[in-house]
Amino acid sequence: MRFHWFLPTTGDGHEVRSAITTTDVFRPKARPTTVTYLAQVAGAAEQAGFEAALTPVGAGCPDPWIVCAAVAQRTERLKLLVAFRTGYALPTLLAQQAQTFQEISGGRLLLNVVTGGDPVEQRAYGDFLDHDARYARTDEYLQVLRRSWAGGPFDHHGEHYQVEGGGLAVPLDPAPALYFGGASAAADQVAARHADVLLMWGEPPYAIAERITRLRALADSLGRRLRYGLRVHVIARDTGAAAWAEAERLLAGMDPARIAAAQRRFARFDSVGQRRMVDLHAGDTRSLEIHPGLWAGVGLVREGAGTALVGSYDEVAALLREYAAVGVEEFVLSGWPHLEEAYRVGEHVLPRLAPAPVPVS
Repeated sequence: MRFHWFLPTTGDGHEVRSAITTTDVFRPKARPTTVTYLAQVAGAAEQAGFEAALTPVGAGCPDPWIVCAAVAQRTERLKLLVAFRTGYALPTLLAQQAQTFQEISGGRLLLNVVTGGDPVEQRAYGDFLDHDARYARTDEYLQVLRRSWAGGPFDHHGEHYQVEGGGLAVPLDPAPALYFGGASAAADQVAARHADVLLMWGEPPYAIAERITRLRALADSLGRRLRYGLRVHVIARDTGAAAWAEAERLLAGMDPARIAAAQRRFARFDSVGQRRMVDLHAGDTRSLEIHPGLWAGVGLVREGAGTALVGSYDEVAALLREYAAVGVEEFVLSGWPHLEEAYRVGEHVLPRLAPAPVPVS
């Protein structure tokens, strides 16, 4: 089991916040996420034993490449899982960016492939492709990206990209692992062909098991093996009662007008994964524990990962093991505030999941 943390580039604090927009007029007062603060969060994650930290991407986010390049200079071991939108920069250019990042960070780059999900935001960027067409473009994009990393020269003549004499002068080694998000049939096909890690949002273990079974079959048919990751929040305390009290406090801080505005926004998304998150609660605040220890309250106001593991340190560790038992190998965790919760989860949950020492004979 490998564990990663999250850099809250749009703001942090003691309330649930949007991951990709700073324009939420209902949001509570937050800690400004300066480079200094984000470096503190990254340093806490590094010290607490996390392997990497994910950054979000979107119209309301600071550019993750620039933020992570800055944070990399203030950390030593932590890898940066940089999210990027396929189609917004040529894959040949992104190959060069990745090579530069590897050089300045000492090989600490990972990449999170984001195809999109909000048509309004897509059009604001100048992208008018529909859902399945975006995944077709992502498929071709990742072909060109990996070919560029392998070195040149190469030619490519596709529907979306034309390359003549492309490829890095020096092959990229190590090439960053590709983490891939998406829950539609079109996304599954692209993930099976190109991803290293399929990153899923926190649904009940049985639903995650179903997805892993399906993706394993697809990957096997192509002679590939994927790893599987879970993006989920954590509310862990000394006792289960204390953890659920914290979940209730977070829920109480969600103004009904803010919930309604967020749900209207999510309704316009064409993301299958976002629809699955919304279906877990359907906007109903009365029944949010959708599996023992899995709380869907986050998704009332936050896009993307909308669930949290709630319980005592032992209970949360047991639920993480439950996901591991169905095939999840990597976990991207977070909690509010991200600085304090990185230490809490790292000091109280991760040690409960460490491999048992091998006896010395």
